[in-house]
Amino acid sequence: TDKTSDIAILRTLGMGPNGVVRVFFIQGAMIGWLGVLAGVVVGVLLALNVPVLVPALEAFFGFQIMPGDVYYVTRIPSELESRDVVVIACAAFVLTSLATLYPARRAALVDPASALRYE
Repeated sequence: TDKTSDIAILRTLGMGPNGVVRVFFIQGAMIGWLGVLAGVVVGVLLALNVPVLVPALEAFFGFQIMPGDVYYVTRIPSELESRDVVVIACAAFVLTSLATLYPARRAALVDPASALRYE
């Protein structure tokens, strides 16, 4: 796609297929870490502020999310477990890393001559 000519240039300059895989994997892993970090920060902030956010949303929209006459509980219980946050963050990073492998491998298979033919 749009990186095909860049990959072809790297390959013609002597970078092997494993080097291309490494470049794409490292770039994908870095982007994955940034996404996981941002998600953890936003998720933790939201989870810690559920007791404040829910009443504010109820007042803004004008209805109760969990009315006492319908449910046994009248508030949304929220407990933040640090172990859960770590496990979820690790799982998210593993999944982003695995999702990076396929495009990295495809990038390594680009034929430099055919990629640069129409440039």
